[in-house]
Amino acid sequence: MTFLVTGATGTVGRNVVAELLETGHQVRALTRNPEKAGLPEGVEVVAGDLAQPETLDAAFAGVTAVHLINFAGDNYEPLENGDLIVKLAEKHGVRRATVLGGRADGPLEQALTGSELEWTLLSPVEFMSNTKQWWAETIRAGEVIKEPFGGRLSAMVHERDIAAVAAKVLVDGGYDGEELVLTGPEAVTTEEKARQLGAAIGKEVAFEELTEAGAREMWAAKGMGPELIEFLVDALGNTPEIGYTVVGTVERVTGRPARTFAQWAQENAAAF
Repeated sequence: MTFLVTGATGTVGRNVVAELLETGHQVRALTRNPEKAGLPEGVEVVAGDLAQPETLDAAFAGVTAVHLINFAGDNYEPLENGDLIVKLAEKHGVRRATVLGGRADGPLEQALTGSELEWTLLSPVEFMSNTKQWWAETIRAGEVIKEPFGGRLSAMVHERDIAAVAAKVLVDGGYDGEELVLTGPEAVTTEEKARQLGAAIGKEVAFEELTEAGAREMWAAKGMGPELIEFLVDALGNTPEIGYTVVGTVERVTGRPARTFAQWAQENAAAF
């Protein structure tokens, strides 16, 4: 059986590839730039772009199950041609699909709903790996982490756990039509996250809680537009209940406990 992983060079996609390889499965990885993929030996790397279905025919040939993302391009634009992708999958006899960051009302998800494929939405809350994107450069420079809402709780999830769930569902199925919300094993405040990261890297991570007005000013000075700033204020200041409620999906699906943020920090200490 061949498993196709789209978004294979992304944070989650790379780990889906690794999970499938470790369990002895044949993996085909889709990327727009195969020469820059840097994927492990044994992976069949193919060129293609989800936003251009005409490039995907060979990638879907002989595939049993596919891990899909519902966005395309460097700007993570919503995937609008989901119906064509699903038709292509059906044409080649694909039996099963997972969708990362699924939206029940998205074009891809709507097409899957009306298809013959067994499919599952994967809905992770905040990625632990976002910490690297947002904080690493500041910490390496010896500067203070400045954010609002220091007491905000997040049930962050390890990217490897997201991938482990995806791989298990792709191989074994059993969650047709379900949305699987994915979290870590605990909800952690932003202040506690800084403390745990400091313990992992062996130095204090200084944290300063900004007022909302101060955060808006800082983000604007970094060149963020008004829409993004409003999104951040709402996401961080009014985190929905689903974002800080721990659920046991990872262990239920994979049989392994979800990884903690402290574990993630130890694994990624060199980045800080």
